[in-house]
Formats: sequence, C-alpha cells, structure tokens
Amino acid sequence: MQLKNPGKQRKNLFNAPAHIRHKQVAAPLSRELSASKGAKTLPVRKGDTVRIMRGDNKGFEGKVSRVDLKAYRLYMEGLTREKVDGTNIFLPIHPSKVEIRNLSLDDKYRKEILARKIAPEKSAKKAEKAKAKPKKAEKAIAEEVEKEEAAPVEEAAAKKEEEAVEEEAAPKTRAKKTSAKGGE
Repeated sequence: MQLKNPGKQRKNLFNAPAHIRHKQVAAPLSRELSASKGAKTLPVRKGDTVRIMRGDNKGFEGKVSRVDLKAYRLYMEGLTREKVDGTNIFLPIHPSKVEIRNLSLDDKYRKEILARKIAPEKSAKKAEKAKAKPKKAEKAIAEEVEKEEAAPVEEAAAKKEEEAVEEEAAPKTRAKKTSAKGGE
C-alpha cells in the first residue's frame, strides 16, 4: 500500500530491511548497456563502473569501491576530498545520481537476475510480432468489404429520412376519443 504521509514514508525508508534497501540502491543502466542486457535499472554493486550524472562531480566515471546500504550511498575509487588534517576521505554519492556504465558479472546470482529480466521482454516481442500489421493487399480487400457492407446501411438511412419528411408534410388529423361508458 502506498503511503501519502511524508513522515511515514521516511520512517519506512530508514527502517527498511536489507533486502528492500538493496533494491532502493538501484541505478539506471546506460543506453548501450540497457539495450544489450534488456533491463533499465539494476542495484549497484561493488565493482560496477558508474558515471556521475548530477552534482559538482558530474561526468566523473569510476569503479564502485563500497556500497553503504545503511546510508543509501556509493563510494567510488578516485572520488575523494582532503580533510583539514590532511587525510583523504571518499565522497558519498546517492545511487539515483549515477548511471551504470559497466556491470560486474562475477556473481552467478546477478547473471540469473539479468536472465529473468530478459525473458519477459522476449515474450513481449514475440507477442507483438504475432499481432503484426496486415499486408497492403489484405488492407485493400478489408476496405472494399467495409464499403460494400456500409452501402446498404446508408441507403436504408436515406429512406427513413425521406419517410420522416413526408410524414411531417401530411396534415395531422385528430380522432375524437370516446369513453368506454358510451358518452358522446
């Protein structure tokens, strides 16, 4: 059930179990990758190559070094800043601000996920091909049949209109009503 109350939405987000958090750390695939893999989004994992699409570091491309499910953030190799004391720290990036450029397919379970996402797409394409548009010759025949069927209907409609005009032109006579009791 969808919640409308913002406080409850935040509560659900921050108290979500790990299997739901993993899905919420998903990012869109690049166009090339989406076309080849048959999926639009996938959860980001360590080892994926991503490109930052928003913010100060827009355009930066690197490998994901860590995924923080608790904070809903990614950390990338090479994306650091220096603290005042001189130590370098990784910059956290929200997964909605990145695009996956290359997938790490070391995990057999991830390959199974991709196979499941591709299967429904193939069956949908087969259904579309089955409903392919008829050929030009078949279209022409269908149009001729429709015209022939429509002609008698149009003639009947014209006759009804003529009869209605004739009835209006004829003078209307009114018969006297007699009561059942035998009055006038």
